[in-house]
Amino acid sequence: MTSNSASDASDGPAALPQSLASWGWTDHWAAAFEPFAADGRFPARVVAQHRGRWLLAGERHEWSAALTGRLRHEAREGGLPAVGDWVGCVIPQGGGAARIDAVLPRRSAFVRRAAGSHLGAQTVAANVDTLFITSSFNADLNLRRLERYVAMARESGAEPVLLLTKDDLVEDGAAVVDRLANELRIPVVGLSSHTGAGVDDLRRWLVPGQTIALVGSSGVGKSTLLNYLAGEELMATREIREDDGRGRHTTTHRELFRLPGGSLMLDTPGVRELGLWDADQGLADTFGEILDLADRCRYRDCRHENEPGCAVQAAIRSGELDEGRLVSYRRLGEELAGQPTEADRREAKRQFFKSMEVAAHARARQKDNRWRER
Repeated sequence: MTSNSASDASDGPAALPQSLASWGWTDHWAAAFEPFAADGRFPARVVAQHRGRWLLAGERHEWSAALTGRLRHEAREGGLPAVGDWVGCVIPQGGGAARIDAVLPRRSAFVRRAAGSHLGAQTVAANVDTLFITSSFNADLNLRRLERYVAMARESGAEPVLLLTKDDLVEDGAAVVDRLANELRIPVVGLSSHTGAGVDDLRRWLVPGQTIALVGSSGVGKSTLLNYLAGEELMATREIREDDGRGRHTTTHRELFRLPGGSLMLDTPGVRELGLWDADQGLADTFGEILDLADRCRYRDCRHENEPGCAVQAAIRSGELDEGRLVSYRRLGEELAGQPTEADRREAKRQFFKSMEVAAHARARQKDNRWRER
């Protein structure tokens, strides 16, 4: 964790506990927590997660916590605590470290489809104000992948900002920044953590109490940027391979850090698989120009292929719209349309617990047979 130490709360009846305020606690969260406080819980923020354990920052200290059985059983899809969440904690009846018993309603959540065959959602970061989508000027720069990130970022409720790292390695960085800002319709900043170029442009988002998450592929410079802004090495870094432009994972877990200016930054592991999850509105916001054009098509059910009077195809022919944008919009839309329904997910969950129960009975029978053979 960071080396920052929490100071005592300032005097005055309206002062917030400094250790909570320094992690982003505000009057909004105090009001949201009131129903939970009535049950004897106390607040903390999830600042890291490691294999079924959560590191929490409370009013006066930090500790590692587990979940209560009630929360683990009642949590909805993607509802288990994620880094950035504010949670309600309880002290077990027998004493010991406080456990997480509730998750406060999130103001934002960056959610992806869980990797692998599991039918479910994975919350990457919660209660984030700004998402720094991080790519680099080298071979990692892929517009189609960035469109996916932007759609998920818009769906999350946080402001998406694209950071293009390694600005010192290219000559036409400004032209690339302008082009992507125009195509993605979000702020784009070119920067270099080695030279410091562009870092000052980030100050508008590095506001005390604000939470920023770094997301992007492995090796693009997320941890390097975090270390630069912190003024110390908080996370290990590893450069992108020069032969294919790909990086290897350096950050292995999500962790929230306090920066010297008072803002908070959440570093995340690089992801190779970024599946959309319930991102219909985010997709619409990301490809808004296509939807605007579609409203001008002659037919309401136009598929934007060879239909007469298709405004989308007309825009492609005139150069107003890049055909790659339409291809990407269709691909991401088909991905969302093919998502498992809530009924599918419930059935998958039921089958999982059924298999666990069968395995438990099998272990019990083996143990009973060994006992009888003695």
